[in-house]
Amino acid sequence: MDMQTDRDQLLARVASLYYEDGQTQQEISLKLGYSRSSISRMLTEARQEGIVEIHVHHHLERNSALEQRLQCQFNLCEVQVLQDNGLPYPQMLRRLGGLAAKLLVQSINEHSILGISWGTALYEVANALQSMHAPGVKVVQLIGSATSRDHQVDGPGLASVFARQFGGQYYTLPAPWLVEDREIRDALMKDRRMGEVLDLARRAEIALVGIGTVDPPLSSLVRAGYLTADEVRDIQALGAVGDVCGLHFDIHGNLMDISLAGYAFGIEAETLRAIPLVIGVAGGALKAPAILGALRSRLVNSLVTDDSAAREVLEREKDS
Repeated sequence: MDMQTDRDQLLARVASLYYEDGQTQQEISLKLGYSRSSISRMLTEARQEGIVEIHVHHHLERNSALEQRLQCQFNLCEVQVLQDNGLPYPQMLRRLGGLAAKLLVQSINEHSILGISWGTALYEVANALQSMHAPGVKVVQLIGSATSRDHQVDGPGLASVFARQFGGQYYTLPAPWLVEDREIRDALMKDRRMGEVLDLARRAEIALVGIGTVDPPLSSLVRAGYLTADEVRDIQALGAVGDVCGLHFDIHGNLMDISLAGYAFGIEAETLRAIPLVIGVAGGALKAPAILGALRSRLVNSLVTDDSAAREVLEREKDS
């Protein structure tokens, strides 16, 4: 057994005594022979190393009136609208993840194929998801990966987390989300390994996707390092308002072939539209144009959002 394993076991023991047995830091100090300050540092280290994960289960208040209006206006399968009460964006997104996780658990069965994209919204869903015994669940990437900048929000890492929470299996696409030209994308599509994963993705009964925006501060393209803020503004100038799974659309929901962004590697628009339940997760008033375009494009048929975004979407829909 190496030194790191010994250290991890010590951290786990200290954390168990503190969080599970309810012992004080002083009591643990006396029991294990370490100073109280050392015990405090170990508890902090245990959280930093992921040995301890703390989940705060907030009451997730929903706005049923906005849910009914969105469902009626866009003929959606499922709608959940968080009453965010003016929360800062990161906290609001965390609670959206909690709502989406509950909807996912209600919708999935022990033999489901779940397709996922990637991004911060999906990370929050994965983080909120409670473990359940569904070993027949298959989790599959719908699109290629982001970059190695942040494994937590990237497709392979998220697929692994979702599969672990369900006790199922996961299947990844070892390719970038965007490639430079169409020939590279077509060649990847012909690869046997990629083809097997994409074939599984096409059989998905449920998809969980983020809704990307071309607003540079919130753009996943900028965050992943694929494009600069100026290049995303060029895409915006062409009329795009957002994307789902790398498929760009305008405010009317028309799909756009934007080669400036590169060529997205993953499932096609019609394949995504054929999945019975496609849950889009996005919030914040600034994302309203992207959400509206996504709903009109029918790339998503269900939505988890917050009341600020919902009101803005409905207002824009009414004005048009």
